[in-house]
This record gives sequence, C-alpha cells and structure tokens, in this order.
Amino acid sequence: MMVKAGKNTEMLDVVVAGGGYVGLSLALALKQADPTLKIAVIDPKPAESLSKDPRASAIAAAACRMLDQLGVWQDILPSAQPINEMIVTDSKLRDVVRPVFLTFDGETAEGEPFAHMVPNGVMMPALYEAAAGAGVIFHAPDSAETFRNTNDHVALTLASGETLSTRLLVAADGVRSKLRDLAGIRTVYWDYGQSGIVTTVKHERPHNGRAEEHFLPAGPFAILPLPGNRSSLVWTERTADAKRLVASDDFTFEIELERRFGHHLGKIELDGPRHAYPLGLRLARDFVKPRFALAGDAAHGIHPIAGQGLNMGFRDVAALSEVLIEARRLGQDIGALDVLERYQRWRRFDTFQMGVVTDVLNRLFSNDNDILRGIRDFGLGLVDRMPGLKTHFIKEAAGFAGPSPKLLSGEPL
Repeated sequence: MMVKAGKNTEMLDVVVAGGGYVGLSLALALKQADPTLKIAVIDPKPAESLSKDPRASAIAAAACRMLDQLGVWQDILPSAQPINEMIVTDSKLRDVVRPVFLTFDGETAEGEPFAHMVPNGVMMPALYEAAAGAGVIFHAPDSAETFRNTNDHVALTLASGETLSTRLLVAADGVRSKLRDLAGIRTVYWDYGQSGIVTTVKHERPHNGRAEEHFLPAGPFAILPLPGNRSSLVWTERTADAKRLVASDDFTFEIELERRFGHHLGKIELDGPRHAYPLGLRLARDFVKPRFALAGDAAHGIHPIAGQGLNMGFRDVAALSEVLIEARRLGQDIGALDVLERYQRWRRFDTFQMGVVTDVLNRLFSNDNDILRGIRDFGLGLVDRMPGLKTHFIKEAAGFAGPSPKLLSGEPL
C-alpha cells in the first residue's frame, strides 16, 4: 500500500516500525485481542516483496502454537518441514569421519515436533494478509524518520512527509535500529569476526526431517531440512573467508560446500542465492522508554549457533502483547513507563541469558584447540547419556522452559 505525503491527525494506539515477522505478528496479536485498538505498521519494503524472500526459518514449537492461535499456522503448515531429529558433531574440516556426540529426538510431545522449518516467503505473506484483514493500517513502502515524545503521545514523522500520532511506538526495525538510536538507548556490542552464509541446496537422498549441526573450527555449519530433497544452510566462517566464498563462482563455492556438507545425502547443488551477514552480539541496555519499546532484533542480536534469534523475537511479541492487552483491560495507559517496564522485566533477563549462552558456545566451539575440543566432546557425550538433561534442552529449544506468555502456550490473550 502506497502512502501519500500529508498530515494524519487521528490518534493511533500503537505504531510498529518494521514489517518483519515481529512487527506483523505483534500488530496481528494486538488487533485480534482488541479490535478497537488502532494499530499501524510502517515498513520500507512494499508488501509484494514479502513472498520473494528466499530464506527459511526454524520456528520452535511454542512459536508454532502462537501462530496457530493467531490463525495463520494452517496456511503455513503445508509448506513447513517438521524437524524429526537433530544430531551434533564436532570435528576438524580435514577429518574423514565425523562422530556424532549428541542426538535429539525431535518431539516435545506426541505428534508435536520441537521445531519446523518454514519458508519466509510463505510465513510473511500469511502474517501480512491476516493483519491487513484484521484492520491493521499499513504505511509501505515508507519509514520512520524522526519522532518526538510528549506527555500523552508520540509525534512521528515518516520519510513520505506524513506525520502520525500514537500512544506507543514499537521499534521492530532490526539489529541496526534507527529508532533505538534516536531514543538514546545504548547497546552492548562486540563483533565475532565471523559471518553467516545462508543458502539453500538440493540433494539426491532424503533428509528424513533430520537437522545437523557440525561444529567446525571456523564456526558451526547447520543443515536444516526443507520440504523435498532440499536443505537450508547456515554456514559460519571467518568474515574474510565468507566474503571470498560468496564472491566466488558456483563451482568453487560448491567444492568448499561439499567439504563441509559431506556425501551422506548424495550429490548436492545450489538451489538459491547465497548471502553473508556479519555476526556479533548486540544487546540493548534498556528495552523501554516512556511511550517507546524495542522488540525483536532491535532489542537483541545474538549468534545463530542455537537457532534462537527469531524465536526470541516471537517471545517478545507474546510478552509485549499480553502486557499491553492486560493494561488496556484495566484502563491503564499502554504507553506509560510502569506498564512497559512489566514487559522489560519479563524479557530482559531471558534475553541477556540467551546472549551469554550463545556467546560462550561460540567461543567454546569455534576454535581448533585440542584441549577444549576434548572437554566439549566429553560434555556432549555426557549429555547424550542423560535423558533428563536432553529433555530439558529440547524444552528450551522448543520454547517451553520457564513461565511462558499465553500465546506461546497456544492460549488466547
């Protein structure tokens, strides 16, 4: 939907900057729970570009329950691939044999895999269409340029020249959030010197729904199953090597890919574009200010080693929407700092904890130190022989550990 420059005097309840999975699902959750709320989403991408995203995402079971509660999972499910099993190996690149140190059964409960691989080009349009159908207002392509906070609202100026007034502004505009910086929220950040290469491959043999995480000296190499004989790859390399690989011709890239992928699924070939993005840890020191909240990557950017980045964003959505709807029902101001601090208390500790865990795992496994390798392999083998501990890790990966917001339990707000 194109917007025309002008002045909008209508007071909105929530404006979400960012039309990714976090922004769309938050707008949809709020509008479904309270149709009287006036919700707007601002996004620099046109709506028709959502179906062209070639990437895929691992959606944990708890997030699947939320998407089901929001009424979009049945549209996504036919294109989703359940993860039925996961194996973890630890080896050097030149090793002929990669011993499996850890295996996980893929179910949290009978008939419920702990995760599904979902094409972004299916998930994003489903969320958009549901949100638009529920009455969410879209300003796209457009972006937030500046905002000014007053006692009872936020005055927001868009790149198109339009101005909006809202009781709450939510920044879901990514790890390099412009609005976070404008709000004066500082971050903790360091660069890992690694980049993640993302692409899709076809292979001769079926994967049978098995995900693989190979810990190699340069970083983890994850093979994630997609429908058919296809897999999504998240391949971590040192940044200079990643740039060289992405810039290389297909033949060179596929030779390097085969060295890491192996031959267990037969012949492999590229089945999509390849991209590399820098990896680092970025955590916002505050998640909220008066009439302002961060969600998704704007609040936290972590290493993909545990595959939890997207699912942390869905947890933000579930927690923030529950806090706002409860406040609304109690007659409270949804933009008030004391209301927003409930969301911050709910999410900040979990976020910092996951940031620390992924940081430690990356430092422990992304190296060629034989002593550390012996320690970590002993630890992996120990976990593999302890069913109770494996069950705990599966619940963590599925998003069921600890107290969960209602949406992540499949309950309505």
